[in-house]
Amino acid sequence: MGNSTGRDRQTRARIRLLRITLLAVTSVISYGILILPDLMQATVPLQPGDVSPSDFQATGPLNYISQVRTDDARRAAEEAVQSVYAPPEPSIARDQIERLRAALEYIALVRDDEFSTPEQKAADIALLTDIKLRPETTESILALPASRWEAIHQESLSVLEQVMRRAIRDQDLDSTRRTIPSLVSLALNEEQAALVAELVATFVVPNSLLSEELTESTKQAARESVEPVIQEYKAGEIIVLRGQIITPADFEALQQFDLIAESRPWQNFVGAGAVVLTVAMFVHLYFSRRHLPFRLEARSLVLIALLFILFIVSARLTILNRTVLPYAFPLAALGLLLTTLFGLEAGIVFSIALSVLVPYNLPNAADLTPYYLFSSLTGVLVLGSARRVWTFFRAGMATALAGVLTLLAFRFPFVPMDAVALLQLPGAAIFSGLAACSIALLLQYFLAQALGLTTALQLIEISRPDFPLLQFFLRNAPGTYQHSLQVANLAEQAAEAIGADALLTRVGALFHDVGKAMNPMFFVENQPQDQLNTHEDLAPHESAEAIIAHVPEGVALAHKHRLPRRIDDFILEHHGTMITRYQYNQALEAAGGDESKVDKEQFRYPGPRPRSRETALLMLADGSEARSRAERPEDEEAIRRIVHSTMEVAQKQGQLDETQLTLRDLSIITDVFVSILRGTHHPRISYPKESPATQDVSTIPIKNDPR
Repeated sequence: MGNSTGRDRQTRARIRLLRITLLAVTSVISYGILILPDLMQATVPLQPGDVSPSDFQATGPLNYISQVRTDDARRAAEEAVQSVYAPPEPSIARDQIERLRAALEYIALVRDDEFSTPEQKAADIALLTDIKLRPETTESILALPASRWEAIHQESLSVLEQVMRRAIRDQDLDSTRRTIPSLVSLALNEEQAALVAELVATFVVPNSLLSEELTESTKQAARESVEPVIQEYKAGEIIVLRGQIITPADFEALQQFDLIAESRPWQNFVGAGAVVLTVAMFVHLYFSRRHLPFRLEARSLVLIALLFILFIVSARLTILNRTVLPYAFPLAALGLLLTTLFGLEAGIVFSIALSVLVPYNLPNAADLTPYYLFSSLTGVLVLGSARRVWTFFRAGMATALAGVLTLLAFRFPFVPMDAVALLQLPGAAIFSGLAACSIALLLQYFLAQALGLTTALQLIEISRPDFPLLQFFLRNAPGTYQHSLQVANLAEQAAEAIGADALLTRVGALFHDVGKAMNPMFFVENQPQDQLNTHEDLAPHESAEAIIAHVPEGVALAHKHRLPRRIDDFILEHHGTMITRYQYNQALEAAGGDESKVDKEQFRYPGPRPRSRETALLMLADGSEARSRAERPEDEEAIRRIVHSTMEVAQKQGQLDETQLTLRDLSIITDVFVSILRGTHHPRISYPKESPATQDVSTIPIKNDPR
């Protein structure tokens, strides 16, 4: 026992060292893949307007919204908009006509002044402020007969009204004044028509004014009508040639391909190191405080590390410098896969770690991080125990829905997108969810088969009554098979009560005694009542050897039928390192009670002792059921004594030392066992005997009456 404890301690130390080593290796690789773009890109400090020192080519296919080209297109659309003028203002026309009428009436008064000389009349007309006439024009006006002046008076007002009805802008003023002679009535001679044109031209002013507000709103509408310009590059396409001037559009493309150094590299290196250390510390602290089975399995730890490295490396290499592909990458597959193989907690913790690391330092990390995080966690929670194939597709649909909702919350309101992007990104989220569940479903099957891991789907499959090994078990050892069913019920209910893995416990209990099917007659539950006990002709140590053999033979059958390796633990540990007490007592009796003459190790099961709550439950359920069947307790108190005695024996022999069962757990297990065994061994009703002639068919006791 001392050597076993020492070996266990050494094994735990090696596992602890392996965990730390794998965490360190995974962290280093994660750090390397995060800073890889900074290490590999050939960055040079350039600015728009510089001469390109070399040819720059696209490192891969890329589509992106070019802000520079979009701004240029919007600026061109704005510049193409002409100034917007308000409609002609009637009040301006009326005002000008009134001013012309006042000027004409003033001239008429001057003409009719009989006491003024022609020189004085010309001087009075020159005093007009609204119109400045040439001396020749003034002389002609004063020389006109009254009838002709009246005609010119009326025609001037009429022509001005016609002109001012049109929309006249500042730039159109001269051209409009040149059209005035064509509007003068043909009833006037050429000299009089010229006089009308000169009188009217002064009063023609702009009546359609520039509207700053309308012009600005039109320009804004023109800008908004321009769709974002999508710039596309194919792998190897030339961005800018050596010797060319780098335009702002070229500079933007170089930035998109990370060919321009924009920040100090040490900041990126320190930031990547900080986030990797934070995630590593989170994972280590969480699992150091949670006693999960895979923490003690080297194979499982290595597999988790390899899967994590595979996903983070493939994700970073795939989504870098891509627009839509990051949202289509099935990152949630890791969480779904680990949930299936190692439980819900493993899926949640590593989903968080991967969702934080993969989008780090990417341009769209602000929306990509919550996208990965919420979609992965939603899928893991919906998948749960993964006991049906349908649950994988349900988890995939939940992952897709969570992804679409996260895009609506964290990307659509903050990033301008065209109609194509509005369709592409939700489509990518749906593809990601369905691809993640498909990958998880396929990988969990192949990994479980290749590495002997245990999944809920696999456990349900092998626990079906038509599974070949169970059929073999039932045909060869029906008594042991029935005993295994009873033990499975006991252990499963107890596992549910204390929060252990009920499905694993039930399936492990079904197969724990399968080795007895190889030599069923060595075990009393399979022996007919009228047949001699096979063990009566054997020496005690030979009898013990035959009984103990059912453990390695059970493991051999499990391997032959490709049962999960976890089932081996139930077969090996359900007796722990106990001894076959009946055969040992026989040998001790034959030796006259001298213990020194009996090799106790010949009667000891190979073990190991139970190392999990599930296998410990099996040991307790197996012993309690067997003793209850043998002793046939009369009442609940007798059943409780049997269960207590079974637990005490296991505790005294140290069989439960490595199982982490608490006293509270043992109390709950006792209550569950007693409740179930009480139903199994309840008292029967004794029926009175009657003669065949008087016996009523309805009173004949039915075989296996459940009462």
